[in-house]
Amino acid sequence: MSLKKTIPDINKLDKVVAEARHNQTLREQGYREQALKLYPWVCGRCEREFSRTNLRELTVHHKDHNHDNNPPDGSNWELLCLYCHDNEHSRYIEEAEYGNGVTAEGERDIPSTYQPFADIESLLKKKK
Repeated sequence: MSLKKTIPDINKLDKVVAEARHNQTLREQGYREQALKLYPWVCGRCEREFSRTNLRELTVHHKDHNHDNNPPDGSNWELLCLYCHDNEHSRYIEEAEYGNGVTAEGERDIPSTYQPFADIESLLKKKK
């Protein structure tokens, strides 16, 4: 009776191992695995270093935001940590939604030139 249990168990284990190897091969062909082989495991923005234990926190960012553009040389990828990757996509969304410094009326949104501490030296001299 124990022999009948072991043979199906071995077949089941063989199937699990074969499926795991197949999935690993598919992952290695994916852009994430290719990028992890091409680039050092360092965030391209904050320069945080990664090891196998925290590698899941390192993402592949598509520079042109097109996930279908995956050249084999990795020229459209950069490795970013989760935080920098979220920040990059937030900036991209804000740019798409609010534009590039042009107001709704079509005028250039000019940054402020006010310098609040420009005259601080003279104010400090008056107190002495």
